[in-house]
Amino acid sequence: MSNPPRVTSIPSETTDSVDERPKILVVDDRAENLLVSRTLLEELGEIITLRSGEEALRCLLEQDVAVILLDVNMPGMDGLETARYIRMRQKTMHTPIIFLTAYIEEMHTAKGYALGAVDYILTPVMPDILRTKIKVFVDLYRLTQQAHRQVEQRIALAQEQAARAAAEETIRRSTFLADASDILSSSLDADATIKTLAQFLVPFLGDLCAVALFDEHGAPTRMEIAWVGAIDGSHRHGKSIGGLDNRTINRAMREALDSGSVAVVRELQPGETSLVATSAGNETEVLELGFTLRTLAVLPLVARDRKLGVLVLGLGLSERQFDAVALTLAEDLATRAAVSLDNCLLYAKIQEADQRKNEFLAMLAHELRNPLAPVRNAVQILMMPNLQGTKLAWGIDVIDRQTRQLVRLVDDLLDVARITQGKIDLKIGNVDVAAVVSLAVEMNRQLVDKHRYKLTVTVPAMPLFVRGDHSRITQVLSNLLNNALKYTEPEGRISISVEPHETEITFRVRDSGIGIAKSMLHSIFDLFTQAERSLDRSQGGLGIGLTIVKRLVSMQGGSVEAFSDGPQKGSEFVVRFPRVNARAGMVPESSVAASSDFRQRVLVVDDYVDAAESMAALLRAYGHEVCIAYDGPAALDMARAFKPDVVFLDIGLPRMDGYQVMHALRTMPETRNCHFIAISGYGRTDDQTRSRDAGFSRHLVKPVDLLAIGEIFDSIRSGALEPRESRPPVLGTPESQNRPQADESP
Repeated sequence: MSNPPRVTSIPSETTDSVDERPKILVVDDRAENLLVSRTLLEELGEIITLRSGEEALRCLLEQDVAVILLDVNMPGMDGLETARYIRMRQKTMHTPIIFLTAYIEEMHTAKGYALGAVDYILTPVMPDILRTKIKVFVDLYRLTQQAHRQVEQRIALAQEQAARAAAEETIRRSTFLADASDILSSSLDADATIKTLAQFLVPFLGDLCAVALFDEHGAPTRMEIAWVGAIDGSHRHGKSIGGLDNRTINRAMREALDSGSVAVVRELQPGETSLVATSAGNETEVLELGFTLRTLAVLPLVARDRKLGVLVLGLGLSERQFDAVALTLAEDLATRAAVSLDNCLLYAKIQEADQRKNEFLAMLAHELRNPLAPVRNAVQILMMPNLQGTKLAWGIDVIDRQTRQLVRLVDDLLDVARITQGKIDLKIGNVDVAAVVSLAVEMNRQLVDKHRYKLTVTVPAMPLFVRGDHSRITQVLSNLLNNALKYTEPEGRISISVEPHETEITFRVRDSGIGIAKSMLHSIFDLFTQAERSLDRSQGGLGIGLTIVKRLVSMQGGSVEAFSDGPQKGSEFVVRFPRVNARAGMVPESSVAASSDFRQRVLVVDDYVDAAESMAALLRAYGHEVCIAYDGPAALDMARAFKPDVVFLDIGLPRMDGYQVMHALRTMPETRNCHFIAISGYGRTDDQTRSRDAGFSRHLVKPVDLLAIGEIFDSIRSGALEPRESRPPVLGTPESQNRPQADESP
């Protein structure tokens, strides 16, 4: 008898709807039993009918079923073995299995229950019994699936709520940071910025907020504090203060500033509902908070590796804590605040520098007009007919004195430029302390005598030496003494003293003058900075003397400090230089312009007529034979006939510049061995190097010093100065543009 055809029913893919019918798997090798099961159970769910255990296992890999009807006796893999494999899989471990069998044996029953069977049904089956038992498991499956769906819905709802809350928090933080950025960028005034910022951060980041700025020495300069003024946070209080008189908060601020990281403090004094604030004048004030601070977070404000200040946040009203999220937001805000405050401070410095520059230019015009006015008046008097001898001497004295003042002003300007560019050449050696102090005093003697200052000089009798440049140390002491004279009323007290120490020598310049405000002590050495002075003061200066002092002292390995107890309490400048014990030869200064028994033929070439004629007059007064040429071609023609020994040659000549004229003269036999001296308004190291490389023996800067001219003739007479070999003319220099009078001013 042949087996009936096998009937396999595998359902098609169904939708994932909530009303999906539960699946019932029926496994039997006989088609008629499968047909009966399908007919009886079809109303309870979707029926899957299979004829072997292997097919059942493959089906369960892809399908979830509510219950399995499994025939025990099947060819190949019987029902018990199939059940064992079903129970081995995690997914089907708890799927209900009902065995179908024609007879019951004790061994089969025990083995079936051991494999996880929930029941046995004898075949032929009773329809009501089969439907009732299957319906129980189908209903249980439905309930289970419904519970799973509810759990999944609750999980999805919780995830949605969490995502919505996270999104809302992200939006809130982003809006907060955007508003904070608007506030930080709305002003370039540091005081207004910290005030607005402190108010804005309360109560979003804390119940209390303080923003403190520190100077470059770590001292607090300004602080703004704000706090919630009521339990419900309905309004806020704010205050501009100088600092807080609270050891815990100040220690936390110092810790955050020193470490550059966040400092969180939770060990605050319980029960305190107020803070003690200090003002700039060290006056105290009690700030009533209305709540007790529980926790503090102090964040450093750092921009461009500069520690600008700190941001202090405090909690007390609520149960909030400074968790990782809150601190991350606070650090982001502190970074933005630091950048903004750095911009504010830079802008303030630019404004201050611009104001000082404008004041300096106005002061420069004033200081230049001061000596020019008496010079002009003296010239007018000297031009009068029937001039008396006393008036002549007076006019000469006025012109000489005021010209020296002009030269000093210009020299100060040039020194600042050279020092700033690092173009100062120092002649380091052992310097006699008594000699430089004496010379500095003599350089200011006229001003001391004129205003009857009580000048006291205290120098130890023992020989003392410092390591440095003789002329530059003299310049430092002279500038400090001159500064003291400027800012001290006539008949005031001035003193300069020397104190020897084991490794250094200390110079002290004291005065009883107008003093220095504490706020200016750290900036008094900045360029163009001056103490306040009234309009009736005639000894103003340009505000660059102390800058020169600071730079020159530093270049020589020394230090300088300013001290004052405040306005109208005088000031003191302390300079320290390294001490040496060996006595060195002093730097000689040439004071001989020319000797009557040493006469030279000198050619002066300068397109500025007054400068050329005045130099020629001086040289003739010392016995030299002088000719003048006002441009290059005239100098070449004159040199052939005159045959000069020395040529003072202006660099900035029209038609042919000085370099071209010198090169042409070097090619002429009459002037091949001349000494060529460059004269220029440019005195930078590059300019001097260029002229030396071109073949000039010396480079003099206008206005030419008589002592420098004397030193040149002394060197020529002694043979120390020899003519240099000429090189091709240098083109493209500032003075080689063939402009008339191109070097009248640097």
